[in-house]
Amino acid sequence: MDLTVRAAGVRDVPALVELRVANAEAHVLLDPDTYRIPDRAAVADHFAAVLAGGRDAVFVAERADGRVVGMVEVLLRTEPPAHQILRPEPSAEVHTVVLPDVRGGGVGAALLAAARRWAADRGVTYLGAGIHHANAGAVRFYTRHGFTTAGVRLTSRLAH
Repeated sequence: MDLTVRAAGVRDVPALVELRVANAEAHVLLDPDTYRIPDRAAVADHFAAVLAGGRDAVFVAERADGRVVGMVEVLLRTEPPAHQILRPEPSAEVHTVVLPDVRGGGVGAALLAAARRWAADRGVTYLGAGIHHANAGAVRFYTRHGFTTAGVRLTSRLAH
């Protein structure tokens, strides 16, 4: 597949919205008690703000025919406050989305490589990716690319 990975621009916001919604639809199937389909206008506003802000980054994977088939969002983390036990380390969170019909073709790997380069150029030494335990495909993907389990988050729903 002829693919270009590039920094997203304002013209990509509609495609970014579609990718976020497609990702949400898949996650709702994994765990409808946790995930929802976000409001499209709110998603568009989010990406417009990220792109205008200059602090974080979004990269898209675009095929030769112009179709955007994936994205990675790289969000720089703030250092933990002095009262917390986490040690400060320049870090970022990555959110990768690849459309199902092109998975397995290197799109995710190309996006993650762009995210790593961008983050490293900014002094980031630690990347994180929040993955639902039932999302086996994402766990495999990130593990193949050097991510390891850094902790477990436990939750409890309160009865009302």
